[in-house]
Amino acid sequence: MAKTLFLRLEGPLQSWGERGRWSIRDSAAEPTKSGVIGLIACAMGYSEDGQLRALSEQTRMGVRVDAPGTRLTDYHTIGGGYEEPALLTAEGKPKKSSGRPHTEISERDYLSGASFLVALQSDDGGLIERMAHYVQNPVWTVFLGRKSCPPCRPIFAGVGEYRDLEEALAGHPTWSEYARRPADGNVRGVIECEPAQGNRRRDHIVSRTYRRFQPRYTRDIRVPLGEVTVTSEVTVTFDEEEAS
Repeated sequence: MAKTLFLRLEGPLQSWGERGRWSIRDSAAEPTKSGVIGLIACAMGYSEDGQLRALSEQTRMGVRVDAPGTRLTDYHTIGGGYEEPALLTAEGKPKKSSGRPHTEISERDYLSGASFLVALQSDDGGLIERMAHYVQNPVWTVFLGRKSCPPCRPIFAGVGEYRDLEEALAGHPTWSEYARRPADGNVRGVIECEPAQGNRRRDHIVSRTYRRFQPRYTRDIRVPLGEVTVTSEVTVTFDEEEAS
């Protein structure tokens, strides 16, 4: 049995970049591990690369897609065409195109109206307890992939012990009041797995400073929903001295 932390991720907008670089900022269809680890790191007050890398290495993640949401693309500009402020080059000088201040056009994807249940498992039960404490008492503000995407509800959705991620996602007894239950009683799930069992994606964070990521493997599953109830706020007790 593995200790499991559950997070309910809901908000007007979410964005979980996976492949985007420079002017194209994509969003995966569900939370990425690097994004969720970044959220946990904010809650715990972690900023060092080694701290984030350790969180990712010591946890396994699964996602239940209770509501996939609608994809939106924002037309975004940087620089605005004015002399001040202007987009800067690597040398710190105003970037210019044809002698004029440069305006960079960017497309940024968001998920609107989405609801996800995230399960984080670890063989280190103490780590799960510390994470559970800090997501309820965050050091820094948490957000759903981007700082412009705040959650609309407390993200903590409980802790438990399960044999694996599939059992955890199917066994969690709550359902979002914002999501419509599927007629067939099954929803999409994405769980972390061994390389030979799934698809490769680069969202295992190695360095936030240098934006370096290593491969991680996931596979899609169908999660059967049993008897579930509408979500409500839950809390867990925790010894403050242990957190330090």
